[in-house]
Amino acid sequence: MTTTPKLSVLDLIPVRDGQTSAEAVRASIALARLADRAGYERYWFAEHHNMPSVASTTPPVLIAAAAASTERIRVGSGGVMLPNHAPLVVAEQFAALEALAPGRIDLGIGRAPGSDPVITQLLRISGPTADVDRFPDHIADILALLSPDGATLRLTSGREYAIQATPAATEVPTLWLLGSSDYSAKLAAELGLPYVFANHFSGEGLERALELYRSGYRPSEAHPEPETFLTANVVVAPTAEEAAERALPQLRAMARLRLSRPMRPLETVDQALAAPRDSDAEQLIDAMRHRWIIGDADAAAAELRTLATRHGVEEIMVSPVAGARADEPRDAAPGREQSLTLLAEALAA
Repeated sequence: MTTTPKLSVLDLIPVRDGQTSAEAVRASIALARLADRAGYERYWFAEHHNMPSVASTTPPVLIAAAAASTERIRVGSGGVMLPNHAPLVVAEQFAALEALAPGRIDLGIGRAPGSDPVITQLLRISGPTADVDRFPDHIADILALLSPDGATLRLTSGREYAIQATPAATEVPTLWLLGSSDYSAKLAAELGLPYVFANHFSGEGLERALELYRSGYRPSEAHPEPETFLTANVVVAPTAEEAAERALPQLRAMARLRLSRPMRPLETVDQALAAPRDSDAEQLIDAMRHRWIIGDADAAAAELRTLATRHGVEEIMVSPVAGARADEPRDAAPGREQSLTLLAEALAA
């Protein structure tokens, strides 16, 4: 039987040429409101640092803004890169978010730095961070700190000291482990936690990661069954031709990243179409294009149904990566809005 998946959104807050961070953020908050109205399940913000084309550097701040601007959709992180932060700070931030929007907060946690080696080192020497080698311990600490009972620290004197993320929590965010390798799949299974494979970024090893997670899952009180969904880069437009054009700026940006070329704000569709040919980039773009979902609404909906059925999931989180045309408003994202609207309508039909 073919599965019609629920839809969610992953947002990196793209910044295009000539656009300010403030304009990019306003466009994303408007996109979250649209997703809320259109029936999307959840809206997550990624964490990336020092990238000219990405404004999603602080998920907790963005989640608070999106929660205040929406009514029913779950909002969360996709994800908080835990090595950049002290576990207690993460727990306190998301406990506060849960208090602001009870029952609507997801805490997605990743093990990657979300930045280049220089920024990773800067974070480690300039503030409290978490030892990446103690990632499983820190996950357990966050779960304990978020619980209504809190955690207990044993001091060197032998006395026990109670610690809580908030003084009187009644509900806690849902914690998800994120990853693009076997490591997080195995850890999520061992801890009895929901898990998401970063299919939109990697695409390699998806089947193995899901098999490791499902076959090794140890039921927990909060999650008696394994819970997972897929992510996918998606561009939907009234025609396949327009979708292909709107996909080009992000495809070219990803090619630059993988070729270790200097990053810059996203090109507009017009700039990408006018750019000179680049055989190295075009090879990468062709390979990526086959893994992305790019097309008109009916074709995209059919691909998502096939993807969900093939991998046995009931939800797909789309990263709407449609580029903008030069004459479109800088504080809006018409192409991304179009993708979400057309996709929701096609899957509901």
